[in-house]
Amino acid sequence: MVAMPVQEIKRRGMSAMNEQLANGPVWVISNNVPKYVVMFGETYRQMEDELSALRVQLSEADVRAGRVTRGTADDLMGELLED
Repeated sequence: MVAMPVQEIKRRGMSAMNEQLANGPVWVISNNVPKYVVMFGETYRQMEDELSALRVQLSEADVRAGRVTRGTADDLMGELLED
């Protein structure tokens, strides 16, 4: 991932950011600390979709491996209140 100081963005504007975005997401560095990540909206949507699919896969793996407990909301509340 590419990094860019906030001072450069202030000096050169968004054209500097657009040049770097061609290479992927960009860390924005402020006070020598990576603070923000800038990416195209489509890249972000793809990342969200991939993470959602991964969560589903992991949940399905938990079900297949028997790492789930079935019950009602009342059962859960009872367990929580016991502690």
